[in-house]
This record gives sequence, C-alpha cells and structure tokens, in this order.
Amino acid sequence: MEMLDATVITTALPAIARDFGAAAAHLSVGVSAYLVALTIFIPVSGWAADRFGARRIFMLAISIFTLASILCAASHNLGQFTLARILQGIGGAMMVPVGRLVVLRDMPKQRMVHAIAILTWPALVAPLLGPVLGGWIATHWSWHWIFLLNLPLGLIALVASWRLIPTLENHPMAFDTWGFILSGSGFGMFMAGIEACSRNDVSSQLSMMLLIAGILLLAVTTYYLRHCQNPLFNLDPLQIATFRISVIGGSVFRIAIASAPFLLPLMFQLGFGFSAVKAGTLLLWLFAGNLCMKTFTTWILNRYGFKKVLLVNGLLVSAGFAAMAMFTKATPEWLMTVVLFISGMNRSMHFTAINTLGFADVPNAKMRDANTLQAILVQMNIGTGIAVGALALAIAAMIHGSSSSVATAADFRVALWFICGLSMLAMIDFLTLPKDAGGTLLSRKTPV
Repeated sequence: MEMLDATVITTALPAIARDFGAAAAHLSVGVSAYLVALTIFIPVSGWAADRFGARRIFMLAISIFTLASILCAASHNLGQFTLARILQGIGGAMMVPVGRLVVLRDMPKQRMVHAIAILTWPALVAPLLGPVLGGWIATHWSWHWIFLLNLPLGLIALVASWRLIPTLENHPMAFDTWGFILSGSGFGMFMAGIEACSRNDVSSQLSMMLLIAGILLLAVTTYYLRHCQNPLFNLDPLQIATFRISVIGGSVFRIAIASAPFLLPLMFQLGFGFSAVKAGTLLLWLFAGNLCMKTFTTWILNRYGFKKVLLVNGLLVSAGFAAMAMFTKATPEWLMTVVLFISGMNRSMHFTAINTLGFADVPNAKMRDANTLQAILVQMNIGTGIAVGALALAIAAMIHGSSSSVATAADFRVALWFICGLSMLAMIDFLTLPKDAGGTLLSRKTPV
C-alpha cells in the first residue's frame, strides 16, 4: 500500500485537478508532500518500535495510513488533499521500516536472502504498476477508488498483524528531540530540493537553496548523531564494510534504476507517439521480469556469491540501459518486450543482492539502526532518481537545442546513455568486496 501510493496518483492528477478546480501541475504537491513526510518520519520508526513495541507501532501505522487514505478520497480541495497526503506519509514512514524490522530482527542468516527477495518485490513493482493502475482507475472508475481500495487492504493487514506478529518486549528510551529536528529538517529540505529539481514550475535558485540547506543540515545531523549519548538512530552500522558498500554503491544503482519508470513512459509517449495504454503495457514487461526472477534469486546467490553476482549482473543492468537507449519508433515491439523483460529480471536480481548484502554482517543489536538507515536512503534514492532522470533529459534537450517540455526521441536516448554510465559507476564500490562477502547468508560457504 505504502509504496504503491507513492506513484499511483501520478497519472490520475488531471482527473483530481478537475474535481478540485485546480491546475494539474499544482497537484504534484500531493506527490511531494507524501515523499517528504515519509523521509522526515522514517528516523522515528526505529525508536518508536523499541519504545512501544513493534506490533503496536506497526498496527498504529497501518491505521493512520488507512484513515489518511479515506481522508484523501473525501478531500474537496487541494489544501485538504495535501494535508491528508502528509498524514498518509507519516503512517507509511513507520509502516514499512517497522514491518521489515519485525522480519529481519530474528531472521536466521541462512534464510535472509529469501526473506529480503520477498521484501524487495513491492519496491520494484510499485513504481511500474502505480501509474498504470492509477490511470486505469481514474479512467474507468473514479480517482477516489485509488484511496478507498486501501480500506479493505488495511483491515486485512491489521487482522494479519494481530494474529502473526509476536508481542516483543519494550525498551523504554528517551526521545532524541534534537536528533529528530535536525534529521527531519535536513532530510525534508534535501528531498524538497530534489523534488523541486525535477519540476519546471520551481525556480532553479529555490531548488539549489533547498538542496544546499538540506546538505548542510545533514552534515550537522551527522556530527550530532556521532557525539550524542542516546541518538535517535545510530550511525555505527556504516563502520561495517558490507553495509557501507551496499549503501554507497547501492545508492548509485538505485538512483539509476529509479529513473527508468520516469523516462521510459515519457519516451514511449512523447518520443515515439505511443498511446498511454501501449506505453503502460510495455512497462509491465519490466514487472514481469521482476516477478519471474524471484524464483532463481536465492539459487544464483548461493551458487555464485554476492561479489560475482553484483559485478556480472551490474554489467547486464548497464547493458539493458544501453539497449533501451537504442530504441526507436521503428524498433519491433517484440524486441522492446524482450529487452524490458530481461532488464526487469536483472533489476530484481541486483536489488535483492544489494539489500541482502547490507544486513549480512549486521549483528541483531544493530539491526534497528541499519534498517532505519537503509530505509531513509532507499526513500531518498527514489526521489533522487526521478530528479536525475529529469536533469539528464534537460541536459540532452540543451545539447540538441530543444525544450525539455517537448522532448524528442533523441533527447531520451541521450538521457538513457547517461543513466547507463551512472549504473556503471555503482560497480566501482563492489570491486572492493572480498570474494566471500556475505558468506554467512549463503548455504555454500565458498561460492564459485
């Protein structure tokens, strides 16, 4: 629910704008408010789970998210809708990290590959299904149903949480108010700046001011968290080599991957003149590849090990972007389908490998902090990926002397070549991994 709602309204914005009597461009604040609220409140999730119990916080988060979904559907103007989306983001910020923490905290290392393969699936699928599903619902039903469908799903999730999640011991801890203020302000301004960079209706000066202010605040936050006695979340997991590499190299990779759901639908529609339905159908082949790969992920990692998989599969991911950059309107549809399907398989393999490797050497005592850090960075990577895709397209338009608002097929090809190069950069970090990296998670201790 949380990951789908980050993107599901994008294609429904014109329909929502008509009901509100507002310009469709102004409705993008509903996307921005949701993403910024998510990023600001994720750091609180780990503390809240320890202080009040993971099951209690998880169920509270589902309740908040479901209530906010009803309020979104009941909104009559842009102000009400934005406030409801902020509340939805607060619920989502606690829901996903705490849910993952419940799974990982006591998970045996040998079962972690399979567990994270399952947990990674929504993050891969949601950006692809969201725009297609949102457009279909807004066209054939009503945009209100985008949010009302969360009501039965939320009720099912609440019952399942009550039945399946054990009651764990609480750990009373003082709340780090300054840590929350500094991290929330830093993450919020940074994400707002990233979002502003991807929009044409925000000045570049304001975007840069927000970005710089966010970066400075995050630097202050880092210093504070390292010297605070009881920080909101601890940065110690970054001292673990496998976690640090999965964060740095993994972030570059996630940024590159997150640009695809932004660039590809636009290229198919604006560059090639395809209909929205045809563009959405093509994009679904990425999803099909993601789904099919889950069957083989654990076996491949056990057979070849993390380092070899990350290097070889990283080359395949980059090759996929290169192949997409060579698409033209005359490219046979079956060939596009094959490229997208294989690219979806490679995306799935890489996401699972990176996310699993990050927790390979993290002791249970530090799992909460590692989980919080990764959740924050993944959220930032998604927003950054959209901005980087928009920036690459703008640069390509400048090179060709065209306008980014009426981008040509040639502009999209240059942008995809840029993303291809970015995905190659991610592999530099993985070269430093030892051959047996993540061996504690594998059934074979000496990968071939």
